Amino acid sequence: MKATRRDTVIGVSALIASTTLGHARAQTAPANSVKALVFDVFGTCVDWRNGVAREAERILKPLGYDLNWIGFADAWRALYQPTMEEVRSGREPFVKLDVLHRRMLDQIRPKFGLQMLDDKTAGELTLAWHRLDAWPDVPPGFARLHRKFILAPCSNGNIALMADIGRRNNLPWDAILGSEIAHDFKPKPRVYLAAVEALNLTPPQVMMVAAHSNDLRSAASNGLRTAHVARPPEIPGVSETGPRVPVDVAATSMQDLADKLGA
Repeated sequence: MKATRRDTVIGVSALIASTTLGHARAQTAPANSVKALVFDVFGTCVDWRNGVAREAERILKPLGYDLNWIGFADAWRALYQPTMEEVRSGREPFVKLDVLHRRMLDQIRPKFGLQMLDDKTAGELTLAWHRLDAWPDVPPGFARLHRKFILAPCSNGNIALMADIGRRNNLPWDAILGSEIAHDFKPKPRVYLAAVEALNLTPPQVMMVAAHSNDLRSAASNGLRTAHVARPPEIPGVSETGPRVPVDVAATSMQDLADKLGA
């Protein structure tokens, strides 16, 4: 399981180099007008798939469970969008992602024979999402970007979750923005605009950074600048080795993004 992570990052670089970034605007980013970078986190900054699989194995294997750990992580994540849509649609009131992650876990437990899991263990397993590792290029890339820009997550993850990921990976967040301050989930406009307002900036002064074109499309439609950072595909259609929409910057890594933004 773990061997796939760094190997995949290295292997995908060759693919990225040969990928035609047809949707990218081949130009230098308007870095002089951008004051802050806000980041998608799951998939863009951290490797959720291997992280959740690793934590599930660590917690459950000593209890006698032997699962397809990657399959378990994928099944959990597969409920991410449908569960948030209940909130986005107004059918359910807003609750933070930790609560939704626990609901998703409870839904998939029968599929993996985890019906008898006690509440304490299920709670610890839910915190797997707080213990994800950053992609190798992220800490050094952030160190450079932080010299020039305000950095903050604009994630569907809640504040405690983002704080734990930041501390685990030494990510220099200047603020934690996103779903919990907006009381909604991306790609609803309020999530992006609440982040802009919190920083006392205008949308063109804020750049959304993500590995997901749908996220960038929504950010751009609300006036933000956009940067795509290539990542190995998590699940087909979830993250991409190149943007599928027009963006201001297309980068192969966080360090490449720092180069292109003059950081």
